[in-house]
Amino acid sequence: MKKIILSVVAVMAFGFANAQDKKDGGAGLAKGNIVLSGDFAYASVTEGDAKASGLVLSPGLGYMMSDNLMLLGQIGISSGTANDGSAGAEDVKTSGLDLTAGVRYFFTPADSFSLSLGGEITSGSSKEGDLKTNTLALNVPVGLHYFMSDHFAVNATWGGLGYSSSKVDVDGAEATNTLGLGLNMSSISFGLLYKL
Repeated sequence: MKKIILSVVAVMAFGFANAQDKKDGGAGLAKGNIVLSGDFAYASVTEGDAKASGLVLSPGLGYMMSDNLMLLGQIGISSGTANDGSAGAEDVKTSGLDLTAGVRYFFTPADSFSLSLGGEITSGSSKEGDLKTNTLALNVPVGLHYFMSDHFAVNATWGGLGYSSSKVDVDGAEATNTLGLGLNMSSISFGLLYKL
């Protein structure tokens, strides 16, 4: 029995050491890596005569400051249309631009599969018809990352703890502050990562 336990411990130790050696090459992330990322989302909703559609594209750039910590920046560009379906109603166009800066901590960066926890600050503005809204948000997203090859990974991020403050750009308008915790799968987003 002792030999079996020692054998299992030896195999696990060897596997852990082997995973750590993978940092220099192969799948996973390591200090000094530069990564390109991108998220894409499209939605179309129809309810009776009312309809809405939207597109979001978010390219980003990241740099591994250490074996576990990534510094990242991202631009979010959105566009959409909405129509309430009432007689004579015209399509209302929406657009937006967000800038995000943050950090992400990877728990097993040298492996093909990794979990991450991040901290991000986002500043942005959106326009719906002639109405402009400015937003400042803080978020702590949770992420899963899987390297399909030495350079390409798929990402899934969702929920986390978030705070946002939005204000319509009109005299006398008050800010709307929101604090939330979203760990369900309704706010999940998928993307790709390419390691240079």
